[in-house]
Amino acid sequence: MKRKKIAVIGAGHVGESTAAKLAEMELGDIVLVDVIPDMPKGKGLDMLQAGPVFGYDSNIIGTNGYAETAGSDVVVITSGVPRKPGMSRDELLEVNTKVVKEVTQNVAKASPDTIIIMVTNPLDAMTYVAYKASGFPKERVMGMAGILDTARFRTFIAMELGISVESIQAMVLGGHGDTMVPVTRYSTVAGVPITEVIPKEKLDALVQRTRDGGAEIVKLLKTGSAYYAPAAAVAEIVESIIKDKKKILPCAVLCQGEYGINNLFVGVPAKIGARGVEGIFEMKLTGQESDALKKSAEAVKTLCDLADKMM
Repeated sequence: MKRKKIAVIGAGHVGESTAAKLAEMELGDIVLVDVIPDMPKGKGLDMLQAGPVFGYDSNIIGTNGYAETAGSDVVVITSGVPRKPGMSRDELLEVNTKVVKEVTQNVAKASPDTIIIMVTNPLDAMTYVAYKASGFPKERVMGMAGILDTARFRTFIAMELGISVESIQAMVLGGHGDTMVPVTRYSTVAGVPITEVIPKEKLDALVQRTRDGGAEIVKLLKTGSAYYAPAAAVAEIVESIIKDKKKILPCAVLCQGEYGINNLFVGVPAKIGARGVEGIFEMKLTGQESDALKKSAEAVKTLCDLADKMM
């Protein structure tokens, strides 16, 4: 059986961590692409040589071009400038719009039938840019961040309660930024709503820490931004596509009426399978939750309108 091919565009910390994780999971052969001469080749060779130790046979190559990515089943785009301390995701918009547009056009030319997973920030707007630049149907373009935000929320809940993260289910909706919406009502500990086990004041603090999760890491690192957890989040999406698992995962997908949102990529629960986004799972929201989600969508729309002008 022919192996799947997965291209990872951008070989910085997020890209290299993603490529290494995908190889270890043996989801397919990996092509790592970056503009820096020879760098992705070195990283690809290094990962290949880890195979005998970890026991994987995934082939990994690095390249400075797109020819080797031709016919990729999935393409993960991490290219762009990362956030620096004090920089908002919004401030990344102009430079990363140009980068993502060019990268996506190259990807679409080399792999016209691929599924694109966007990781570059500001996430929701960059997913929109990739959708416009590729000309792909909505099913084959999605953004990663909801899984990452949900993982952060689950981590903070586990830390607060001193229990395994595996006992916690959570859901974070909306844009990947300050207006994201951790839905506490649908977040549970062994099936019990967290609103019953964590006092409101403490829970509000965990919600805020989740919203600030990326900025907290940026501040601590001093240079660069998070990469281990983002790579893990990407791997979960890729696995659901390659294995056609049809997981319900919070991803930035194109909403066309769902949750009262029109023609915007916003984080909502989506069924992810071999065809990409195979449906949107609509939860019943309270008026307050719905208003918060729509407010988040408006923030995304502002960025998308600006990106439109920059394209």
